[in-house]
Amino acid sequence: MALINNIRKKSGLAVGIIAMALLSFMVLGDLLGPNSRLLGGNNNVIGEIAGEEITIQAFDEALQGVKQNYAAQTGQQPGEEEMATLREQTWGQLILKVAYQKEFDRLGIAVSDEELVDMVQGNNIHPVIKQTFVNQQTGQFDRSLVVKYLREDLPKAPAEQQAAWYNFEGNLGPERQLVKYNNLIKLSNYVTTVEANRYQAEQTNTASAKYLFVPFFSISDSSIKVTDTQLQAYLDENKERYKVEESRNIEYISISVRPSGADSATVQQDVANVVQQFSSADNDSLFVKANSDTPFNGNWVNAGALPEKLKGQALEKGKIFGPYNENGSFVIHKVIGVKDGGAASARASHILIKPENETPEAKTAAKSKAEGILAQIKAGADFAQMAAQNGQDGTAASGGDLGYFSEGAMVPPFEKAVFGATSAGLIPNLVETDFGYHIVKVTAPKNTRNYQIATVTRSISSSDATRDEAFRRADELAGTIKNLEDLRSRVVQDKTLARAEAKNIRIADRSVNNLTNARELVRWAFNDKTDVGDVSPVFEIGDQFVVAALSAEIEKGYAKVADIREELTAAVRTREKAKQIIQKLSKLQGPLEQMAPKYGPEAVVRSANGITFASATIEGLGFDPVATGKIFGLKEGARSKPFEGQTGVIVAELIKVDKVNFSGDMSGVKKNIETSRTGRSEGNTYQLIREKADIKDERVKFF
Repeated sequence: MALINNIRKKSGLAVGIIAMALLSFMVLGDLLGPNSRLLGGNNNVIGEIAGEEITIQAFDEALQGVKQNYAAQTGQQPGEEEMATLREQTWGQLILKVAYQKEFDRLGIAVSDEELVDMVQGNNIHPVIKQTFVNQQTGQFDRSLVVKYLREDLPKAPAEQQAAWYNFEGNLGPERQLVKYNNLIKLSNYVTTVEANRYQAEQTNTASAKYLFVPFFSISDSSIKVTDTQLQAYLDENKERYKVEESRNIEYISISVRPSGADSATVQQDVANVVQQFSSADNDSLFVKANSDTPFNGNWVNAGALPEKLKGQALEKGKIFGPYNENGSFVIHKVIGVKDGGAASARASHILIKPENETPEAKTAAKSKAEGILAQIKAGADFAQMAAQNGQDGTAASGGDLGYFSEGAMVPPFEKAVFGATSAGLIPNLVETDFGYHIVKVTAPKNTRNYQIATVTRSISSSDATRDEAFRRADELAGTIKNLEDLRSRVVQDKTLARAEAKNIRIADRSVNNLTNARELVRWAFNDKTDVGDVSPVFEIGDQFVVAALSAEIEKGYAKVADIREELTAAVRTREKAKQIIQKLSKLQGPLEQMAPKYGPEAVVRSANGITFASATIEGLGFDPVATGKIFGLKEGARSKPFEGQTGVIVAELIKVDKVNFSGDMSGVKKNIETSRTGRSEGNTYQLIREKADIKDERVKFF
């Protein structure tokens, strides 16, 4: 606290709304000092960072600071969902604090009292302070406001505000240390003129090439037999590509709690009583509020915006419609208002004929076809039948019906034709839009009648008996399934059950596949007492009861063949296909156009222009950095040997490279490269420090 007192004496800093600012990472007070409480017994250790044990007490103390900031920023206390995010923030901040501090100490990066004072009253005011204490008349930062707030308002401030300010004060030093550290990295980046010229060339020089391409899929997967020895060898060669974090795989059966027929009948009986009461209700908004699972909406709507069940109905004030069974709820509508002069709507059907392309010839052909269809309808052909036979959009299946729509919903030419019609019937001329040519039939002309609809919704929920029966079934599974193989066998025996698999579950996950709020299931999977093959108790997750078996434990480090067999098999199979194709192509001679038919119908020859080294995209191949590098590595007129690309084997010939000679100022290019490198280096540094910290995350034991 001596440092804080020193700052106060020199600057007179205030508490207040600065607590609203969430900074780059949260100060943890004296938790990591000589009297640190981060070292405790193993029974309350939540994890380990860079050799320092983090206790649950230390974590909770840090979490309180994060919660205070959240409450100050949002004006409310966090719920359970928000708490999960705040715990992650706290853990990340602890990593920053502990792991980075070791780097700060190693490099001798420190922040003096004078620097801290300078951040609040000197020449380098902290941005948060500068933005907060602003004179309303001048619009500028005013130190006197800071002094006044501390001397007059701090003693009267609530304890939460004071705690938030102390938190902010304490963070000034660590934050400045991080800035210094990142600046060391930033200033280590230097871009030479040669690098800038090369970068510019990679962006602007374009290559034209010709290539022979044989896709991997030309060889069937079934013809390539992959052995475990090959898989292991490939993994050993490429192990850096297969680094993994600690994770778990599970297989599980879920029993959904779905409302039974009896549940639906019970709700329906109750809804029948609601219908009677709704029809005679004097205050419809209050009735909806008291009886509906959804709130009252008194907005006026036109025919195009009515609930689907009401479209085309004769709507009169006071009339009841329903109940309808919609998406697991019973819905009742009541017309509580009818007026004219509101937003317009109309209804129409159409037959769309699209040109095959944008050429005048294609447009003429489409127009001619549309005119022929229009003539048949005028002569008596059924519009809906002609739409089904000729329509070229999604309305064809419904006879061209577009339903009701509001004014402003359609493209202008179409809307003008429909809303300009004074009566229902076929519009005598074609309507041309950007989509093509339309034959239009107005089925309900422009109408400005609007309606006010009150809606009561009653969800069809599961009864206690239904939920109990689902639990009983899940509990029976948990009691009789002894291991993973039992779980798999049970699904084979009982066709009403389905087995799901979830891979690479991380220790901090809260969801498993589509199972949200599945934290307890994750905690079970990571429990030290849970072994591969073990079966879980019943977990209630939302509207499902889940029984799971642990199928794999993946430890942090390098993946094993068993963990990524499918991925490795695909990679090895591709490599073996490439070998076969390369071997066959290597025996062929002559121009590419002659090599292709000699190889077989799978080989094609294509040309590609405008290839840049930076984009690594080639016409006909897509993104393929290997092929791009090979092409730019050739001399004009030279041909590469067959090589493995992203999607097949390629033989490339460079036709020419068009070079752009750039002799202007390269400072802007250098700046772009430096900015890009700085962003990457800071991110890479953070990942490297995390890796060196050898983090052991055991939070799953506590929450």
